[in-house]
Amino acid sequence: MIDELDEQYGVKRCCRAFGINRSSFYAWRRRQGRANPERDKLKAALVKHHRASRESAGARTLSKELKAKGHRIGRYMARSLMREAGIASRQRRRHKYKSPGVEALVAPHVLKRKFDVTAVNQVWCGDVTYIKVGKRWMYFAAVLDLYARRIVGWSFSMISDANLTCEALRMAVELRGRPQDVLFHSDQGCQYTSHKFRNELVKHGFRQSMSRKGECWDNAPMERFFGSLKSEWVPETGYKLEHEAQADVQRYVSRYNISRPHSYNDYRSPVAKERLVA
Repeated sequence: MIDELDEQYGVKRCCRAFGINRSSFYAWRRRQGRANPERDKLKAALVKHHRASRESAGARTLSKELKAKGHRIGRYMARSLMREAGIASRQRRRHKYKSPGVEALVAPHVLKRKFDVTAVNQVWCGDVTYIKVGKRWMYFAAVLDLYARRIVGWSFSMISDANLTCEALRMAVELRGRPQDVLFHSDQGCQYTSHKFRNELVKHGFRQSMSRKGECWDNAPMERFFGSLKSEWVPETGYKLEHEAQADVQRYVSRYNISRPHSYNDYRSPVAKERLVA
């Protein structure tokens, strides 16, 4: 009975309702699992997807990915199978990015956390993070289209300056067909408050918005993307070589855009979400 109700209510609630010790139920399930080829097959598929995500995906993401492949599985079933297989989702690591604090051009907070936009190329967000390469830091700038949370431009450099963010912006402009009147939102990092970056925005007919000082959630979609990159993909020890780091981060961007389910998109990938309105 509990095995049937697990997916809807969860093992903990069911065991409490029936007065059964959870450890006893799991021991029974393991014994049953040995004679259940369908469950073993589902578990093997789940483990495969978990490894493909570099051990970052949790029960919710795995259940969505397996459902998309035609498997009948819910979040609680995926959680149970993960427990049986001895696997777990890697947690996001905290990081700090220090701004040099130079005085420059600060734009008003136009976006005001209105992250739900109605069309592509309406609002773009930008940010910079750092990735360890040997004993140095490589800087990674990205541009994200808020509509489907798709990464539309990026650049790498061993120097964190306005050239880095301008390159990412130019890439996005070209890949998206030179759109007009885009609102570009970022934090108050020196790369975005520079005259060079402001001139680049004016050149393309873009408007500028900036987060309030010390309010990281004013640019939450970018924070989430970088957090996912660091927790799901980048090795704990970083990379040995610069070209190795660039190639691997670009692999993640491709995966993130094309195949990674996103809760904001009803667990569709950014590319799949954009295709719905194409």
